[in-house]
Amino acid sequence: MDETTEQPRSTRQDSPPTTADQASDMSTETSPRSRIDFPVAGASVGILAAFVVVALIIPDTVSSWVGTAFSICANIFGMYWQILLLATFLIALVLIFTPWAKARLGNQERPDFGRFSWIAMIMTTLLAAGGVFWAAAEPMYHYATAPPYFTNDGHSGFDAVAAALATSFIDWGFLAWAILGSLGAIVMMRAAEKGMPLRPRSLLYPVLGKRAATGPLAAVVDVVCVISVAAGTIGPVGFLGMQVTYGLNSLFGIPDTYPVQLLVIAVLTAVAGVSVFSGVSRGVRFLSSANVWMALALMAAVLVLGSAWFVAKSYFSGFGLYMTDFFSMTLYRGDTEWLSGWTVFFFGWFLGYAPLMAIFIARISKGRTVRDLLISTTILPPIATTMWFTVLGGTGIYLERQSAGSISGPLMDGGLPAAVMAISDKLPLSTVIGIGFLILTMTFVATTTDSMSFAMSQSCMTSGVPSPKLRAIWAVLIGVTAAVLISLGDGGVDALQSAIVITAVPVAFVMLPSLFAAPIYVRQMAKEQKVA
Repeated sequence: MDETTEQPRSTRQDSPPTTADQASDMSTETSPRSRIDFPVAGASVGILAAFVVVALIIPDTVSSWVGTAFSICANIFGMYWQILLLATFLIALVLIFTPWAKARLGNQERPDFGRFSWIAMIMTTLLAAGGVFWAAAEPMYHYATAPPYFTNDGHSGFDAVAAALATSFIDWGFLAWAILGSLGAIVMMRAAEKGMPLRPRSLLYPVLGKRAATGPLAAVVDVVCVISVAAGTIGPVGFLGMQVTYGLNSLFGIPDTYPVQLLVIAVLTAVAGVSVFSGVSRGVRFLSSANVWMALALMAAVLVLGSAWFVAKSYFSGFGLYMTDFFSMTLYRGDTEWLSGWTVFFFGWFLGYAPLMAIFIARISKGRTVRDLLISTTILPPIATTMWFTVLGGTGIYLERQSAGSISGPLMDGGLPAAVMAISDKLPLSTVIGIGFLILTMTFVATTTDSMSFAMSQSCMTSGVPSPKLRAIWAVLIGVTAAVLISLGDGGVDALQSAIVITAVPVAFVMLPSLFAAPIYVRQMAKEQKVA
C-alpha cells in the first residue's frame, strides 16, 4: 500500500489551496447550503425530553417499564443480534482478501488524515467509559463467577483466567468493532457517492434506492438512530459523573455528592464543546491522539508495576480460547438471563451506535481503500482492545490471586469504578496511576461526545454539514440530560442505558441490508476504478 496516500490533502479541484484542517471543516464553499431538518431534530429532542420528564415524575415506574421492555427485547432478538454481528464480521473478513478491496472510498485519491490519527479517532470513539472501567471490572466479574458457558458438563477443568478474558473478548472484540465500522460505513459512503445524504436513512439505499432519502420512513429511521446513539452517549456521560466522583473520593477524600458529579459533567461538556468548535480535524483528532498516547503510557506503567509475565501468559491463553471457541461462544444461548446482562446487552449497545458510527467513519475515511478501512476497523482495534482488557483486567486478576478479595471485594461493594481504583491502590505510585485512569476516562468520553454530536447533528441536516453551533447544542444537551438523570441515582442512568438496547431492535433491521449490499458496492467500485 502506498504510504504517501496518508498525507492530508484536499482533492477538490474547485477549492483554493488550503491545509488539511481547513479543507476538512469548510462548509460554505465545498458543500451545499446547510439546512436543518427541523422535524427530525425536533422529534429527536422532544422524545428525549419526554423520557427525562417522565423519569423525573415517576422514576420507579419508568425504570420498571424499561427493565421489562429490555428483557423482552433481549430474549426475542438476542439471537438475531448475535447472528447479525457474526455475519457482519465474517463478510468483512472475506472482503479483506478480495482484489476488490483495493478500491478507494469517497471518490477521493488521498486520505484527509494520517493513519495514526485516523485509527485513534475510530478507537476512542467506541471505547468511551468502557475503555477504563469495564476493562478493569469485566474480567474480574467473570473470574469471580465463571460464565455459564464454561460451567456446563462440556467444559470441566477450564482455566478460570483464560475463561474470564475470553468472555470479555467476545463482548468487546471482533464482532463489536465489525458492526460499528465496516460494512455500514461502506454502504454509507457509496450511498453518498450516489447523491444520498450522510444520514442513517441512507443505510436503506440498497433496498429503497433514492426513495430512502425522503418520506416518513426516512424520518423515522433518522429519529430512532439519533435517539439510540443519544441514549448510548448520555448513559456513559452520566455514569462517568458518578464514577469519577467515586474515584476522587477514593483518592483525595472529595465528597461523593451530586454537586461534584455536576462539576465533572460540566468540565466534560466544556472540553467537548471546545473540541467541537475546533472542528473534526483539530478537536477530535487531538483528543483521540492524546487518548491513545495516554493509554499506552498507562499500559506500560501497569505492566511494569504489576506483573508483565502474568499478563502476557494470560493474554495468549485467553486469546487462544477466544479463537478456538469463537463460534460456540458467540452463538451461545444456554442461559438467556445471563446473556441479557452481558453479551446480548453489549451487542445491543453497539448496534445502537452502529448507524451514527457509520456516518462518523464515513466522514473521516475518504480516500482510504476498502481493505484499509476493514483492517483498521475490524482487525487492528479489536486486537488492541483485547490487549488493553488483559493489561487492566489481567492485572486485577493477578492482584486478586495474590490476596483474595483485594479486587473482587471492592468491585462487588462499589461497582465498576471500585475495580480500577482497587487495582491502582495495590500498585506502586497508586495516586498517579489512579489520576491517570480518571483523566483518561474523561478524555475518552469527551471524544465520544464530540464525535457523536457531529453524527447526531449530521443526521438532522437536509443538506450541507452541521455548524459548530449545532454540534455544540447537541453536546450541551447530552451533558444536561445526563446531569438531570443522575439526580435520580443509578436508576435514571441505568434506565437510559437499557433504553439503547430497546432502540437496537429497529436499528438492527436498518443495518441488515449492509450484509449483501457492501460486497456488491465494493465490487462495483473496484470495476469503476479499474483496480480488479
